[in-house]
Amino acid sequence: MFKKILIANRGEIALRIICACKELGIPTVAVYSEADRDCLHVRFADEALCVGPARSSDSYLNIPSIIAAAEVTNVDAIHPGYGYLAESSYFAEVCETCGIKFIGPGPSAIKLMGDKAEARKTMHEAGLPIIPGTGVLEEDIDEPEEDLAEIRRQADRIGFPLIIKAVAGGGGRGMRIVQEAEQLASSLSTARQEAKGAFGDSSVYMERYLENPRHIEFQILADQYGKVIHLGERECSIQRRHQKLVEESPSPVMDEQTRRSLGKQIVQAVSAIGYENAGTMEFLRDDKGDFYFIEMNTRVQVEHPVTEMVTGVDIVKEQIQIAAGKKMEARQKNVALLGHAIECRVNAESSTTFAPCPGRITAYHAPGGPGVRVDSLAYADYVVTPYYDSMIAKLIAHGANRQEALHRINRALDMFVLEGIETSIDLHKRIINHPEFQAGRFGTSFLDGVLKL
Repeated sequence: MFKKILIANRGEIALRIICACKELGIPTVAVYSEADRDCLHVRFADEALCVGPARSSDSYLNIPSIIAAAEVTNVDAIHPGYGYLAESSYFAEVCETCGIKFIGPGPSAIKLMGDKAEARKTMHEAGLPIIPGTGVLEEDIDEPEEDLAEIRRQADRIGFPLIIKAVAGGGGRGMRIVQEAEQLASSLSTARQEAKGAFGDSSVYMERYLENPRHIEFQILADQYGKVIHLGERECSIQRRHQKLVEESPSPVMDEQTRRSLGKQIVQAVSAIGYENAGTMEFLRDDKGDFYFIEMNTRVQVEHPVTEMVTGVDIVKEQIQIAAGKKMEARQKNVALLGHAIECRVNAESSTTFAPCPGRITAYHAPGGPGVRVDSLAYADYVVTPYYDSMIAKLIAHGANRQEALHRINRALDMFVLEGIETSIDLHKRIINHPEFQAGRFGTSFLDGVLKL
């Protein structure tokens, strides 16, 4: 097992990793920016080093500073949590070069699956269904008319509406929905500019746009000995601006036969690329019940707690043990989804405009009781800064069935005290109590089409 692990992240995910390390008896090192000096992950780690000023680009994403902190504290492994470094093949390579174990997949797997177009091609070859689309559309500086004409021909073949996506994308950036041919050129230009600004790569691809699909993902674990298992699915359709808000496991529309069949295909596809560690295979489900692979996230997900609640598997501990070379003991036949779990992401933002609302938390009380879990960086008098992601807590409720989980998440939202700043708690109450959500009838356009937000 590792002697010491540095956590190259902040907030609730850093705390989550600290919890796993404490249970495994592994000392931890936290890194923090000047703005996060009073954060809980700094308090509860065994050691903590400041790696830069407030802005994330100068601290948590500064690879030389992170590696220097790792070397100074003599760690033998780094856990990147989730976010940019968790999906950076370059960072994984640097760790490898420095003799530090990167807790995640190898650089080649991250690079392969990080290229969304190549990932689609690879998974299609491995037997997974994909949405009709194109390969990479690399930008030509001169943008000759013949190239645009060819793109238009490809768009006509796919059919409208279609969606343009950044090859190196994530989080909804570099994405544009194109309803008709006249919008194609301007949407293509805008998507490329946004992709370049967000990821340093203007390459995009196009695929058919599914109206109001379900967004369903499968959690997988794979060790270095070729063993791959899946932990069932998560429903992630409740989103705003392509950012997930509410997740649950299992999905209200998944039946056991489909879970078993699709899960088997996923395990075979992941095995084919020699993947190692935790990962998530993401799919869209259309109104006919057909599933289409869209991408793979090569890291632990924000919503991993709902899977942990229904399977009893500690995904972060499994990540660490797999990276340390341990064989997975779990067998696919023994994986069972017991009960139902729902997660609400509590953000420091307006429930109507979604604008970030930083500031000081004047009162804080996390709800408890049977089946309730809260992963949070917040406490009374904590200052939410404007520099980082607005998520400040994850509220998770587990019940014997979906109805009990809904009752528990509802009363937990009522008992969640978080004052001094605006949060998304009221929005979550509207979602959870809406008849269509209660009935399990929703898709990715729920906020726009049903709540009219």
